[in-house]
Formats: sequence, structure tokens, C-alpha cells
Amino acid sequence: MSEPSFIDRYRTCFDTTWTDETPIDQVRFVVLDSETTGLNARTDRIITLGAVAVSAHEILLEDAFHALLKIDENTSAVTVHGITRDEARAGMAEQDALAGFLDYLGDGVIVGHHIGHDIGALDAGYERGWGLRTMNRSLDTMDLALHLERDGAFAGRPPIRHFTLDALCGRFDVIPHDRHTASGDAFLTAQLFLRLLRLAARHGRTTLASISEPFVED
Repeated sequence: MSEPSFIDRYRTCFDTTWTDETPIDQVRFVVLDSETTGLNARTDRIITLGAVAVSAHEILLEDAFHALLKIDENTSAVTVHGITRDEARAGMAEQDALAGFLDYLGDGVIVGHHIGHDIGALDAGYERGWGLRTMNRSLDTMDLALHLERDGAFAGRPPIRHFTLDALCGRFDVIPHDRHTASGDAFLTAQLFLRLLRLAARHGRTTLASISEPFVED
């Protein structure tokens, strides 16, 4: 059986894609956030998925994605995110939402705050539907912030001790509007990411590899 056409389109994106040495301003980043029914990426389900692109040091509001997925189970996790149970029951089928997101994502470099959970939840959905995992590069804004702290970018300021999105938004004067919605958190993270990119450039981090390496404690 042949693969669905959206998977073929997705794989084709990686025939020619970014390299370690690609300059940051030439990369299409996709800043992503998801709200899920729990903290286990393998077994819990995505409730909402929000993303916005960043390219050439700009947030591209016209290049964005949002989906509310259908959740039939009676879980308080849905209402915690400001979504009524009726809205959740009327959402998109998981496979339709994930297929649409893959077309949107292409070979974009995934960016997020503690992004491992979001990618894990996506991969679990793609594995359920098609035995597929995402192929994209990714970077975590927390890792990048810690690298920059080690580079001396925050000299004269207290060390980073709190690792939440709220804490980093506070450090960089990003107003946390529309918190705890996928699209709202994706936009907040995109604003934070732009501030981190400006600092990265000042400290010689101008290529994709230099901003996307995982942070390892000394």
C-alpha cells in the first residue's frame, strides 16, 4: 500500500534542507506549542496544537497553524485549557489535524520551550496513524538560554534558576498574554526566541548548529 500523499510531500522536503552551517536568517523556524490531556507524551492526547513561523528575525503571523482536536473522553484536562467539553467533542479528528500540520511544517526547524514533550506527543500521534516519526531538526529555547548564559550574555544578572516559560518571559520582558493556550504560548515563545537570537548573534552563534545544540551541564 502506498503512503498517503501528504507523507510523500513531507519526505520530499528533506531532499534539500538546512545544514549545520545554514545561517540563522535563512532558516524557517516553526515555533510550536501543544496542550495535552496529561504529561505522558506516549499515552496522552493532543487537545490543541498551535504554531507560528519565524524567518529572517521576524514572526510571520500569516504563516501560522492552529487546530483543536476531537477529544471524546471526559477529562478535566480539557477544561483546564479553557476549552469546553462540547468544543473538544466537535474538534478535528486526530489524523486530519496531524496530516494538516505535517503539510504546514515541512522541513521547518521546530522551536519550543521544553519542546521534547510536544515532539513526543506529535510522534506518538504519527506512529498511531501511519507508523511515522517527525524528521525535523529542533531546538529548545531553554537550552539556548542556558548556552547564552554560559557565553556570558547575561553578565551582571542573576543566574537562571527557574526554567518555566513564565520565568524566561519575565527575564526578557515578554508580556505573558493568552497563556496556556497552544497558539498563545507559541506566540510568546516566538517573541522569546527572537530576543534569544539577537543575543546569540552578539556572541558568535550565527549558524543553525550553533543555536540548536542540546545544553549539557559541566
